[in-house]
Amino acid sequence: MPGIGATAGSTVVPFDPYELKDVVGGTVRDPYPAIHALRRISPVHSGPVDLGEGAESADPSKPAPITVLGYDEVVAVLRDSETYSSTIYEEVMGMVMGRTILQMDEPEHRSIRTLVASSFRSKMLERWEEELVARVVNELIDTFIDEGRTDLVRSVTFNFPVQVIARILGLPREDYPVFQRWTLELTSVAANWDRGVAASAALRDYFADVMEERRAHPGDDLISELVRTEVDGRHLTDEEIFSFLRLILPAGVETTYRATGSLLFALLHDRTQFDALANDRSLFAPAFEEVVRWEPPVCVILRRATREAELAGVKIESGADLALLIGAANRDERKYPHPDRYDMFREQRQHVGFGFGVHVCLGMHLARMESRIAVNTLLDRLGPFTLDPEAEPPHIEGMAFRSPLSLPVVFTPGG
Repeated sequence: MPGIGATAGSTVVPFDPYELKDVVGGTVRDPYPAIHALRRISPVHSGPVDLGEGAESADPSKPAPITVLGYDEVVAVLRDSETYSSTIYEEVMGMVMGRTILQMDEPEHRSIRTLVASSFRSKMLERWEEELVARVVNELIDTFIDEGRTDLVRSVTFNFPVQVIARILGLPREDYPVFQRWTLELTSVAANWDRGVAASAALRDYFADVMEERRAHPGDDLISELVRTEVDGRHLTDEEIFSFLRLILPAGVETTYRATGSLLFALLHDRTQFDALANDRSLFAPAFEEVVRWEPPVCVILRRATREAELAGVKIESGADLALLIGAANRDERKYPHPDRYDMFREQRQHVGFGFGVHVCLGMHLARMESRIAVNTLLDRLGPFTLDPEAEPPHIEGMAFRSPLSLPVVFTPGG
């Protein structure tokens, strides 16, 4: 089977993180002061709200949009899948993703999720950790280890998750650059619709060839697993596999890339916590959960009301669209003391950084494992790296997605 590069041309330029300016959903650096001010008025707002980039005007022909800022209120919506439906994603992403578990309600969601969830069982994660993730991260570090400085976003965090996913799927190495571009073009569909639709079609055609090959010659990769998977006599259809692959690509890449970058950003700005983790790797679990609370990689979940309801005293009309601001919920002052502070030592409380309820992120365990391997390997090989004093200071930005777009660091060459 020819690689993507053979059909798409060999001059494809890989995505640069700075191209994500049109993907992150805005350039707001700190929306949280505005969020806190609005939440103190009410954890739920009817009508447009301004979080730093101006409020969009509401369509008077539709029910008033609802913005949910409070932790308890977000959880209440995610718990009640009968009142608050996920089908809104059919309009938002259906044209590029196909019909995925993201937009399914029960019981259809449970049925399809059961079929694909087996691919993420702990035994598979353990094998991927040993055979794939560490190898990918080390290969990337090898490209700059002797230079004494690098941008960790461009050289590591932006690149390793898509390479891991590609290897898990069993794709040829020469296809990685354009595969990464297509993957991220799916995510940026809101900024460039035609580009996202074209990427979706290209990925479908490519995966159709891969699936045909894996049915004839199955291997130990994820696509071979998906074409073989059976639960209660039911197999996934080709369209279901296409849709799942389109979903897992940006979901797996975005979550790990952004969470790992934000974790490194937090550590590089607090030497005490950096040194604590470097000296005691058992602290990774609380360090990672805290960063997903503090700066969740995906900050908005959408739902649509199927009937009239009331939330925190606010009336919600049937058909109203709800924007659940995960970043806001995770910084609710009613649940987390000093919520704007990154503190891996704080008392661990449940967050909604990976969602909640039946739609909780399927790949969250993979994201945790990938990030742990990446951070530990960087600490092992670079030693006590620090922010580059000669580079522009990095920052986290965005609304729908948030993470640093650069992390310039210096270290002792060779670790």
